Amino acid sequence: MTGDNAMGQARARIAAGRRHSVAVASGGVVLTAGRGSSGERDVAEWRDIVAVAAGNVHTASNTGRSHTVGLRGDGTVVAVGWNSDGQCDTDGWTDVVKVAAGWRRTVAVRADGTAVAAGRQSEGANAIGDWSDLVAISAGDWHTAAIRGDGTAVAVGNGRRGQCAVDGWRGLRAISAGYLHTVGLTRDHRVLAVGDRMAGISDVTAWRDVVAISAGSAHTVAVLKTGRVRAAGDNSRGQCDVAAWTEVVAVAAGSTHTLGLRSDGSVLATGNNDDGQCDVAGWHAASIM
Repeated sequence: MTGDNAMGQARARIAAGRRHSVAVASGGVVLTAGRGSSGERDVAEWRDIVAVAAGNVHTASNTGRSHTVGLRGDGTVVAVGWNSDGQCDTDGWTDVVKVAAGWRRTVAVRADGTAVAAGRQSEGANAIGDWSDLVAISAGDWHTAAIRGDGTAVAVGNGRRGQCAVDGWRGLRAISAGYLHTVGLTRDHRVLAVGDRMAGISDVTAWRDVVAISAGSAHTVAVLKTGRVRAAGDNSRGQCDVAAWTEVVAVAAGSTHTLGLRSDGSVLATGNNDDGQCDVAGWHAASIM
């Protein structure tokens, strides 16, 4: 999942999957940590990357396989890793301005506001070919959510817990899709949420002065105007232990870990580190654009 931020938003410089983490460093190279058994860390040759996305999967899944997506400055897209459903088949994509990755899926917004998708079709989360006037997009495990230019939202895919019930949302500047929940950030810095209550959706609607959000598999993380961070939902692996973080400008919530990008470019991590996905000490990500 991407750390989706503002409308017309800053591109995602950090991304958290289930067992790996990714960041864009100065010069457009990409840093990775964690598990790479499916090739999701094979990014050494990438250059001119301006945004990244990490394929995610909820903790109950039977696989740790994932993929990594990179958006180049020229609007083309590269992807590596698990490709069982064609989620890495992005070679022909052009004029892309936003990318997001879910379970076995990759989605993107083009400069003209249309959407493109690759990968798993089963749940209908890739049925976005007729969307238009988009300014932001997010890929959950089984659903896709996006913001239109007028600040309204649209979502498709598995909505069994109400995670696609975003039709009434207005005035949005960001949106993020998790496993069974979706969160939105309004222009007046409030948080909207639908879906599984276990992901903390009741708690997040009380948050104010929020400038960035990210939905993990079963938790939600937000950056406040002060640079402090709040989190709600499942904390079984410490993925919500962010209260001490300061000077944060962006967050990325994965399956059971969370990343934070500080204003000086350093990266913070908390939560599940069984595969080294939180080993980001020394990272220096490129500044937010």
